[in-house]
Amino acid sequence: MTAPALSPSALLSPRSSAPRGVSRPAAPARGRNAIRTPSSQVRIVPPDLRIADGTGASVFRVAANRGPISRDVIAKTTGASIATVNRQVTALLTAGLLRERADLAESGAIGRPRVPVEVDHERYLTVGIHIGAVTTGIVVSDLRGRIIGAVEVPTPAGDQNIALASITASAKAFAARWHRRTPLWVGVALGGRVDSVTGLADHPRLGWSGARVGAVVGGGFGLPISVSAHVEAMAASELLLTPDRDAVDPKGTSLYFYARETVGVALTFDGKVHTPTGGPGSISHLPTGSSAGCTCGAVGCLEATVSDRAVALRARAEGILGDGDETTVQSVYRLARAGSAPAHDLLVERATVLGRTVGMLRDLFNPDRVILGGQAFTEYPAAVPHVANAFARSSTLPRKDIRITGFGNRVQAHAAGVVSLSSLYSDPLAAMRRAAG
Repeated sequence: MTAPALSPSALLSPRSSAPRGVSRPAAPARGRNAIRTPSSQVRIVPPDLRIADGTGASVFRVAANRGPISRDVIAKTTGASIATVNRQVTALLTAGLLRERADLAESGAIGRPRVPVEVDHERYLTVGIHIGAVTTGIVVSDLRGRIIGAVEVPTPAGDQNIALASITASAKAFAARWHRRTPLWVGVALGGRVDSVTGLADHPRLGWSGARVGAVVGGGFGLPISVSAHVEAMAASELLLTPDRDAVDPKGTSLYFYARETVGVALTFDGKVHTPTGGPGSISHLPTGSSAGCTCGAVGCLEATVSDRAVALRARAEGILGDGDETTVQSVYRLARAGSAPAHDLLVERATVLGRTVGMLRDLFNPDRVILGGQAFTEYPAAVPHVANAFARSSTLPRKDIRITGFGNRVQAHAAGVVSLSSLYSDPLAAMRRAAG
């Protein structure tokens, strides 16, 4: 479903769906808590967050989206010759990535080129992990990019190596439920600053510095692993995992704006997510004019104003939450849905700050498209018109395409999934060789 452009008079509708600089890791833990990751087991591969233009990638992408599909339709969709498509299909069949559907061949058709093919979505899986400030999501995806299982666990506190080992154990146990499938890849998306080449990450909210995400998680699985900043991964999911992905127009620029427990932005240029050498930029401390105190010592920083935790704490301080209510944003949502005017007004105020900030960033970057993701936009639809109104008032440029992600409350899951799949979607045959070790 394609959504209408944002306007103040209507709700936003869902959208159809060089290493990074981080500090070096601390000395590894010793003793019984040490994490041993033999170098021979660790295969860290930077994610390729783009719509790849290689023929193999194009054929695989069309088969993943439209299969079962005939070779001549693949040729028409990709613009490649039928001979080129036949060679790519044969190679993908040999690698086990595609399978033929002779049962669907047209009656009277002669020859294998008339037999439809599809991605073999029952043989393999990939594991995606989204490490959030509060919860960690684990997803298992098939090769079409469809999530076949998902679970959330609390993000462990304390020593970063032990926390990563705990997350890895949980992810392995969850993926083991699909024991008939062969795991190919692991992808991790998380906030903070990520070095996708070394798999190291700094996550201030968790107190992580130089955390060996790639080494611990990849070594624990014994599979190739890709690690990405989570908002960049969310932007990539809009390119690679939308339902009609082969129809996505890669031309132009997009701004992806995320808000939940943290806030962040990512940019895409002509079908490729921009991944700055120094790591993703930060909008956490943009001034909003609010009176909220921030850990940086300033007042009115964006994240300290609109994050889930900030909203819940303010609701508690203002007496919106009663004695029997937990101090969580979910409690605020529940009260607002039940008709509490103070809870509704608090969420409208957050929506207004978010809309104003998006408008400012839109005027700064002037992208062709703006996509909004995160539960701050999707969890309470009644506040969405206020995002639209604030955006319209603050932006001085002509109206452009601005939409809410079609992934709803599952943006984190799809971000983790796309990191685990990006290498396959970029160069499927090379990815299979890597997975084979």
